[in-house]
Amino acid sequence: MWWDILLAIAAGLLATWLALLIALLVIRPKGALLGEAVRLLPNLVRLLRRLAADKTLPRSVRIRLGALMVYLALPIDLIPDFLPVIGYADDAIIVAFTLRSVVRRTGIDAVHAHWPGTDDGFAALSRLTGLHRAGHTPTD
Repeated sequence: MWWDILLAIAAGLLATWLALLIALLVIRPKGALLGEAVRLLPNLVRLLRRLAADKTLPRSVRIRLGALMVYLALPIDLIPDFLPVIGYADDAIIVAFTLRSVVRRTGIDAVHAHWPGTDDGFAALSRLTGLHRAGHTPTD
């Protein structure tokens, strides 16, 4: 009797996971956008470190950024990273959410001042994370 319940739960979880996997495959960034996201990763790590170390930023912002870096460094995630496609989705969502909250608190200029890459890279980061909706993007 309890085997039937366990099998039903396992089948339900597998069906849910497969549906989520298919949905993420359909809506995932394609082509150049996915390449941009991968290319920006080293600059994003440097950006987070620089922002967290900036003593002129509010303490709450620096604490938030420190907590984000600890979360990204921990091997335990909301969604395990070994799951294809969706494994890194929680990391990307949390990074975007945190950067948007930093922009709302400090302004986009503070984030742009610490960006170690090019202006084109910052524009790509703004598009990928929605920073352009949280604050004004820099003008050339």
